[in-house]
Amino acid sequence: MPDDSGGSVNRREFLTIGGAVLGGIAAGTTVTAAESTEQFIVKTGGVDMADLRASVDEVVHDMDDTLGYAVVRGAESDVETHTSSFEPDIEYELDLPSTRADVPDARDEDVETLDTDALLYDAQWDKQAQDIPAVHDTTTGEGTRVSIVDTGIGTFPEDQSFLVDLITPDDDVPHPDLNVNLDLSTSVVDDGTGSDTGFHGTAVAGVVAAQGEGILGTAPDTELVSVRVFEGGFGGTTFGTVIAAIDYSVDIDSDVANLSLGAYPVPRQGIGEFYGGVLNKATARANSNGTLLVASAGNDGADLQDDGGVISLPNEAANTMSISATAPDGFDPIFGFFGPDEPPETPTTYTNYGTNAVDVSAPGGDLRSLSNPYDLVLTTSPPLNVLLPYIYISGTSFSAPQVAGAAALVRSVDPGAPPSEVQSVLGRTAVDPKDVPGDKAFHGRGFLDPGDAVEAASGGGGGEKGN
Repeated sequence: MPDDSGGSVNRREFLTIGGAVLGGIAAGTTVTAAESTEQFIVKTGGVDMADLRASVDEVVHDMDDTLGYAVVRGAESDVETHTSSFEPDIEYELDLPSTRADVPDARDEDVETLDTDALLYDAQWDKQAQDIPAVHDTTTGEGTRVSIVDTGIGTFPEDQSFLVDLITPDDDVPHPDLNVNLDLSTSVVDDGTGSDTGFHGTAVAGVVAAQGEGILGTAPDTELVSVRVFEGGFGGTTFGTVIAAIDYSVDIDSDVANLSLGAYPVPRQGIGEFYGGVLNKATARANSNGTLLVASAGNDGADLQDDGGVISLPNEAANTMSISATAPDGFDPIFGFFGPDEPPETPTTYTNYGTNAVDVSAPGGDLRSLSNPYDLVLTTSPPLNVLLPYIYISGTSFSAPQVAGAAALVRSVDPGAPPSEVQSVLGRTAVDPKDVPGDKAFHGRGFLDPGDAVEAASGGGGGEKGN
């Protein structure tokens, strides 16, 4: 379900809904989901919850009071005695990339930083393209909270041991470059913790809020909360679990919830209407309670505007920002310039697009040449390497948290701004699509400009750029 590329178009990490469940899936689509035979999403209006609870094996997620839905486990016959308004929950499996690039050991060369003390900032083309250090003269995201709905956020053994069990990791201390609220962090998929069971969530978190020890995040002083939705190791999740994670993010007053995950293609009619209804209830509650939802647009290279009777979720849901990905071609971290081929605002080879399906674009990384991994996004990694816990990676999974971090910056200078206003500010201050490679279909309202967004939110101007 996370949208992520380990380097090139055929090395993507994403989840799609299977044809056996939803029908009409085109040939060549990766099928990594299935209909659950024992877990169901139930619309609880008119249902006696006590009776339902007594009939089924388990109420996995009780969202009756907040959304009017519940996720239950048991036999279909047990559910249908109470209501006809239910559908099977959808199980998703994580489709891992075949490779991802390790970080060259910075200890082997003399690294001089540009505008920050972060050791590896020279390799962060994404932050340089957005001039993030200059934005930090105004705000670093202090006083805000961002939920990372993902595989978790990695923690380190307190003794910094190299022997780390990644399947059932210890919750000892956070990643040295991340400010994680371990008390609020949770797993909504099992009884475990919010600690990362893979690598994806930790990588997403670093883009949002790395604190400058090794790399620099967009909002280094925002508080991160891990809301794990994937099972141990590289296991799966369900649609209902993601909905519960959104609900939890609202309950803990997150300013932003980052959703670097997605399902595509989902039919707009029939079974898709039920799931769309559930999702729209969740996103509406988030919007009315102050939580902005930011989602990856997906890595299928698909035109979401003209894809027939299907939809991509959650990024095309109401009250959700949908983020496409860009990357340079030929970035050089040693000499600190962008190569002659493509600037950092260039749409990637894998990103989904669509005029009304993308809100803004942001750096996500790409690997157009196997000889140059530096066009990927450099971010935090779980404790695979305690001495240098960072990796290069790419995907719309890593463009979405650029926007989530920028949203935290906006909320930091304007705490009372509702999600709709934060979204509006980020859109109207984005770099006009006419001024960057690609067009409106790839960039939506434009390429993310955190500096102008913060200036506009703090009353200093910024404003519309004609997009």
